[in-house]
Formats: sequence, structure tokens, C-alpha cells
Amino acid sequence: MSRSRRRTPVARHRAGPARRWWLVGLLLLVLAGGIYSQYRRQVNRYARRLYATLVHPHLTGSERTPLLDGYSVHGIDVSAYQGHIDWPRVAANNVRFAFIKATEGVTLRDPRFPRNWREARKAGVFRGAYHYFQPNYDGAQQANLFVRTVPLQPGDLPPVLDVEAPDFHDVAVMRRNIATWLRLVERHYGARPILYSNYSFYRRYLAGHFDKYPLWLAHYEVAQPALAREKWIIWQHSDESYVPGIRGTVDFNVLQGNYNNLLALRLAGSRPAAAPLPR
Repeated sequence: MSRSRRRTPVARHRAGPARRWWLVGLLLLVLAGGIYSQYRRQVNRYARRLYATLVHPHLTGSERTPLLDGYSVHGIDVSAYQGHIDWPRVAANNVRFAFIKATEGVTLRDPRFPRNWREARKAGVFRGAYHYFQPNYDGAQQANLFVRTVPLQPGDLPPVLDVEAPDFHDVAVMRRNIATWLRLVERHYGARPILYSNYSFYRRYLAGHFDKYPLWLAHYEVAQPALAREKWIIWQHSDESYVPGIRGTVDFNVLQGNYNNLLALRLAGSRPAAAPLPR
């Protein structure tokens, strides 16, 4: 009896912590399930990005993401990040248009822009160029860099201002610099630029301020953009797609309308000679 009495408290002592850890584990599982349910799109997105990073060394450039149903005109946007692009192969996979990064801020020129610009047109892909806007730099200087870099020709797509960098000091100053860039670039090329931004940034900082400019909207993990269709002309629906001819992920876009709408979007007439712009 005395030995049995000594064992009983030990058994209970061991059972107590085990039960508590089981309850803690169950609670964590419930919390994780709740977090995943609320943020499943973001979690899935990060998981796919991690997977893409891990498999990137094994990609061949032949991977393919299905085109988005319900749209007939598909396009991509690229920068030096995509590396060497096989443009004829890209064109053979129903890519009708491509926006190519040309410049950023007041000094940066994308090192792959000249080749991408030349080869996209040669492959029969309608090309456009974009400038990545740095909100704390002068808008006129950024416009000057773009027009000195990009030789737009009749048949090209309008210039694009990519506005999404969140590290600005004053939203009013940022908007003035955006307006300066758009005005000067429109004057230079004789074509109204397209404004690009993601949904949350646009809704918070840009909506209602630049409505006369066509909008290229980035909005992921949704069946349709949250903005009404009359508010945007191009929808960037993914930034983790695959197109044969590009080794790794690339942004996928669709144009509202059909092929004739794409033709109508192109620049007409001749472009004036590039020169530094006035402030």
C-alpha cells in the first residue's frame, strides 16, 4: 500500500502537464485556423512566393500559367528582374502587349530596357514604357529622365507612371510631383499617360485626384477589381505568373475590351525630339 500511495501522485503529476500542453496545442490550432481563415489569401500568396523562390533554380523558362478567362487581350510588364527574355517565344503565347520598365526616380535607368524595347517590337508585341515614381523626388526631374530615355514611336502604347512607393513625407507634395510628371510627359509625347497603382494605394492617396488619366490597376487575389469597370482600362491580376520565354515569375495583365481596343490605345502621329523639359 505504501508504494502504491507513492506512485499515485506521480501519475497525476505527469498527467497534469500533458493535459495542459494538449489544451495549449488545441488553442493554438484554433487560433491558427482563425488567422488563416481571415488572411488565407495573404498566407497563400506568401506560401506561393516561398515556393517560387525555392524552385527558381530549377525553372526552365517553359512554365506556363493559364490565361485569365473572360478576357481576350493579355499582356505582361517586365523589368531587369525578369532577366533575359525570349520575346518571340513570349509573343507566341498570346502576349499581345508589354510594358517595359525604363526609369526610376531621377537617375536610374533599367539596364535591360534598350534590349527589351527593341526586341518586343521586333517580336510583334505592342510595347509601352513605364517610370517607377519616387515620391520624395522632384516630378520635373523624373519626367526629364523618362523622356531622355524612352523613344516612343507611332504605334507604341502610352507612357506609364507607376505610383506605389509608400515611403513619402507629404501626400500633397507627392500629388504635386505626380501632376508635374503627368503634365510634362503628356506635353512631350502628345499623348495622355496612363497612371498605374495598386488598389489600396490608389484608394487611399490617388482616387479623385487624377481621374482624367487612364488607370492601370493592380489588384490581386480577387475575381474582379473592387473598382468599377469604368474606372480602369488595364487590370494587373497577378504578379506571380509564368510565361514561356521568361525564366521565373512575371506580372500578368488584361485589357478591357478586345484587340481593336488595344489598337486604339496606341500612339498616332510623330513624336517630337527628346529634350530636357521645363519645370
